[in-house]
Amino acid sequence: MRFMLMMKADKAYEAGQPPDPALMAAMGPYVERMAKSGVLIETGGLMPSARGTRVNLSDGRFTVTDGPFAETKEVIGGYAIVEVASKEEAIRITREFLQLHRDVLGPGYAGESEIREMMGVTHFASVAA
Repeated sequence: MRFMLMMKADKAYEAGQPPDPALMAAMGPYVERMAKSGVLIETGGLMPSARGTRVNLSDGRFTVTDGPFAETKEVIGGYAIVEVASKEEAIRITREFLQLHRDVLGPGYAGESEIREMMGVTHFASVAA
């Protein structure tokens, strides 16, 4: 099963502040271990929403809105795509990742990640038949 694990942005991220160097140093070995195990397919960070654009189509008209976007809690700051046996395993990995943040940034750290199963060709095979 393939899941996308999405880290929600926070105010520091949206302000364009770089990640804490200690956190980046701690994430390196974690990400490397996950990649070597074959669980981690891809990972990356996104630029703050001030550098983003939303395109909306409604009633046949396009609207283009440049960031920043008001609701930081709805902005994705980074992601990982993992291949795991179950949703429970995706939750376990996400808990490890958030715990890594807490271990480095301190007990006051608060963060949120969203986990979504990804659809692939096999999800649509029964529809085509």
